[in-house]
Amino acid sequence: PTPRSPFPAEKHLVLLRDGRTLIGFLRSIDQFANLVLHQTVERIHVGKKYGDIPRGIFVVRGENVVLLGEIDLEKESDTPLQQVSIEEILEEQRVEQQAKQESEKLKVQALKERGLSVPRADTLDEY
Repeated sequence: PTPRSPFPAEKHLVLLRDGRTLIGFLRSIDQFANLVLHQTVERIHVGKKYGDIPRGIFVVRGENVVLLGEIDLEKESDTPLQQVSIEEILEEQRVEQQAKQESEKLKVQALKERGLSVPRADTLDEY
């Protein structure tokens, strides 16, 4: 008889602190919420489309985990989202990020014109 894994073959979704979404089979977890995911994909959502980038075995440090949840395989295919190629979703993500940056520049400029300053987002996460 082959030894059974203590983890059932269930897919899990992990939302990371940097906003990335990983989907894979949970193989290990410890008291610090460090995770090992197997057959992992990074899922990128843009509007009503999504794409999956294969990532293989993925080790996630617990402090980067925002959310961990089991995926109901029966409901997984019942989604209004449309799966597209990796190339297409990466291009859509690039366009979306570019538009977000332009919008942010306009917002900062409007605040400057009114005599207000905005702290840079990249300095807020330092400790």
